[in-house]
Formats: sequence, C-alpha cells, structure tokens
Amino acid sequence: MAIQISDHFTLGRLARFTAPTCAMMLFTSIYGVIDGLFVSNFVGKESFAALNLVYPLFMMLGALGYMFGTGGTALVAKTMGEGDDRRARGLFSLIVYATLIVGIVCGIVVFVAVGSVAGALGAEGSLLEECVVYGSILSFSLPFFMLQETFQSLLTAAGKPKVGLCVMVVAGVANIALDALFIIVFQWGLAGAALATAISEVLGGAIPFLYFARPNSSTLRLGRPLIDVRALGRVCGTARRSLSRTFPCRSCRWSTTSS
Repeated sequence: MAIQISDHFTLGRLARFTAPTCAMMLFTSIYGVIDGLFVSNFVGKESFAALNLVYPLFMMLGALGYMFGTGGTALVAKTMGEGDDRRARGLFSLIVYATLIVGIVCGIVVFVAVGSVAGALGAEGSLLEECVVYGSILSFSLPFFMLQETFQSLLTAAGKPKVGLCVMVVAGVANIALDALFIIVFQWGLAGAALATAISEVLGGAIPFLYFARPNSSTLRLGRPLIDVRALGRVCGTARRSLSRTFPCRSCRWSTTSS
C-alpha cells in the first residue's frame, strides 16, 4: 500500500517514506563526482582543475532550487493538511514557476559572467578557456538543475517520493553513459563532460515538470499559479529557519540561538 504524507507515521513507515528522498539526494551528488572521474582519467589535469573551479558555482545556485523546494514543501503540505487543495495547487505552481524564472535569470548571468568569475578565482590562459567552456554549457541547463532540486522536496509533498527516485536514477545513469560516450568514444574532452551533465540535468528537471503538467494520481499538478509574493517570502523564510536548525552556529546570523 502506498504511504501518503497525511498518514499516521510509525518509525518503520517514516523510514520507508523517506528512503527514496534520501536516495535522490545521493544521486544528485553523482554529477560532479562522475564528471571528475572521467575528466581526471581521460582528459587531463588542467580540465579537471577547470571543472573544480567552476562546478561549485552551480552547486551554490542549485541551492536556490533546494530553498524553494524545502520551504515550498512545508507551505504546500500545510495547505493540503488544512483541506484547501485548490490553494495548494496554486502555491505549488507558483513555487515551480518562480524556480524556473530564477533559474533562467541565473543561467543568463552565469553565461555572461563565468569568465570573470573564473578569472577572479585565479584561472588564466588555457585554464580560463576551459572554465568558460564548461561553465557556458552548464549555464543552459541551470534552470532544469534548480527545478530538479525543487522537485526533490515537492515530490514528497505530493506523496510521490518513488517517482523522484526513478527520475534521479534515470538522470544519474544518463550522466554516466553520456560521459563515457562523449569523453571516451567521441573524444570531446571537458565540453563532452559538461554536455553529459547538462543533458542529465535537463532530464532531472523536465521529467517531473511534465509529470505535474498533466493529470496525475497526486493532489498536486501545475496550472494557474497563485500570485502571492508574501507566500514566496514565507517559502524562503521557512527554508532559512530549517537550515538554521539543521546547522546551528553561534557566530552565524541564521543560528537558532541568535534568532
């Protein structure tokens, strides 16, 4: 029997419900690790250095998607618990569309500024060129990467963590297979690694987007968003408080002790 977020949870049911979500987070980390393995072994040290200079930037921007997903899941689940499914669907659509818009804006900024960022980090000459190649390609898939991070949490609110796990497995396997094809077979170097990651990120973000864009077996689906700026503010605030409780730090302004 499927476990719903509205069910009464015992320790065993909670473990079964959260296991797919934990696995999703593990598969997300595959992107940088797999690219690094292939690039370091089949391309070269300079390309590997370029990857390590640029990729953390995308992880930081991807955290914005995680923020929307974490805070949005709390708000959507609370609204569903109150019995207002229509408002929950409107908030769900608002969060997804906001993530997509922010991702597009960030992608454009990264495409324009990746060279300057890499240069500020000390990249020069051919290393700088490699950074620009890798970062420029990934900037096109950044909106999908942020959507992927958002859907990791929202799929749990929808009661579909197994769907999220299946999507992440497909994206992770695609990344591995395409890395091997583009780097080893086609000899495309660092550009091939970036293209493989970009395609897998598109899969990770587009598949759940399409799933919710059409009628499905969950309460949530994409439609007309609820235009509520204050709700977006609460989404960000909820994510901030969640992070501060998870990573308390006395010297940090997000610390639970200082709040």
